[in-house]
Amino acid sequence: MTKGRLEAFTDGVLAIVITIMVLELKVPHGGNFDDLKPLFPVFGSYILSFIYVAIYWNNHHHMMQTVKHVTGSILWANMHLLFWLSLIPFVSGWMGENHFSSASVFLYGIVLLGAALAYFILQFLIIKSHGKESILAKALGKDLKGKVSPIFYIIGIISAFFNVYISGVTFVLVAIIWLVPDKRIEKVIKNTFE
Repeated sequence: MTKGRLEAFTDGVLAIVITIMVLELKVPHGGNFDDLKPLFPVFGSYILSFIYVAIYWNNHHHMMQTVKHVTGSILWANMHLLFWLSLIPFVSGWMGENHFSSASVFLYGIVLLGAALAYFILQFLIIKSHGKESILAKALGKDLKGKVSPIFYIIGIISAFFNVYISGVTFVLVAIIWLVPDKRIEKVIKNTFE
């Protein structure tokens, strides 16, 4: 299979994930701004989840620029990542509808951690397939952001039963860390082909 098919399939799944998330935003009955107040938790959950899906889509796109061939293990690792990302609409909706209850925030954190670990496995298998001197291996280097994120997710997961605000802050912090543009892959690709 070519990497193009893998990318197209991934793009399609993530487009569906975003569509399902936005469909969770129910139109209020009433035409006043006050009628929107009950939707604030759902909308807040949607915004954070949309940002996470966008981060994964962007990073997946950059990572796939380094891939020359796709193996069976890479295909399965990509499906593993899509499994976790496909759960985001459910946990996001549950969390918003229940005003960030401990159990819903806990499960949201589990899904974020699962997606992060699945992404790490996908990266690992691409590097294993392409070699330690591959573009991706050079670009990632020590990958501090990739190693710190699961630690924050675990803090957020544990905190969900004590203080959901701490959980929320840790999940938002990880999103902010990844929103900062990461030029590592672009820089290595540019240097490789110049």
